Amino acid sequence: MLRVDEVIRVRLASRVALIDQISRYIVNAGGKRIRPRLVLLFAEALGFEGPERYELAATVEFIHTATLLHDDVVDESALRRGRATANAMFGNAASVLVGDFLYSRAFQMMVSTNRMRVLDVLADATNVIAEGEVLQLMNMHDPDLAVADYLQVIRYKTAKLFEASARLGAVLAGADDELEEACAAFGRALGTAFQLVDDLLDYEGNSSELGKNVGDDLREGKPTLPLLVAMERATDAERALIRHAIEEGELHRLQEILAIVRRTGALDATRAAAEAEAAKARTALASLPPSRARDALLELCFRSIHRSS
Repeated sequence: MLRVDEVIRVRLASRVALIDQISRYIVNAGGKRIRPRLVLLFAEALGFEGPERYELAATVEFIHTATLLHDDVVDESALRRGRATANAMFGNAASVLVGDFLYSRAFQMMVSTNRMRVLDVLADATNVIAEGEVLQLMNMHDPDLAVADYLQVIRYKTAKLFEASARLGAVLAGADDELEEACAAFGRALGTAFQLVDDLLDYEGNSSELGKNVGDDLREGKPTLPLLVAMERATDAERALIRHAIEEGELHRLQEILAIVRRTGALDATRAAAEAEAAKARTALASLPPSRARDALLELCFRSIHRSS
């Protein structure tokens, strides 16, 4: 990861001062860096040790960072990773344009590997992520959203880059189609589990640990799984309260909604769904030979579920 961080520092450089400033602000804010870790761990697990792994690990982090910049503008977020968002600091226009810079820099980096399959994987991923963003926008303030449609947004918006990151390690190692698909299945399931826990923490966590404001999903009118399950199990009056909150994006009755979500077991149901996805991810690793990297991937499944931020 130190090597990846060095690639990030070099590749962030721009002659345009504001691009340099905002890019460094968001990337240096930290984060779990799970996507670049997936590239490195799958490459190692399958025996690839070439320097391209560092370039592609940094590439997926740039793509992820670009989506964060755009997300925070769309969601009107003010806090991420415990700091003011880039749009809060520098304005929406600058954040969107620097996000575009990071996307285009990521494509320069993937071209440098001179592997058409890499381009294929990441071009597909960025397109699907964009579709997921639009789907989520369409679903905002819709209390009648089906769980299947909610999960589709997760698989497009979040899990797709996890899937691509894991697949890239297999591509670099020259794995056959079956093994590549197993790696991709791990990433897809882990990414789904990760987002389910994120959605859970929006109703179970606290702002200081999360690095964002509790209840942000409700403020944005996002009908996530804790709310969808709660509405299925709530009384008519409670269901009406949650519906109104989603439709209006209101927070003044957040404590009442939190109580309903807890009483109905919606948090436990969401965690169980995340654990089921983590189990799928562990199963997908059966195709990999025993190694330190495989052990780290198994640990990543556990840590992604049992976290508070």
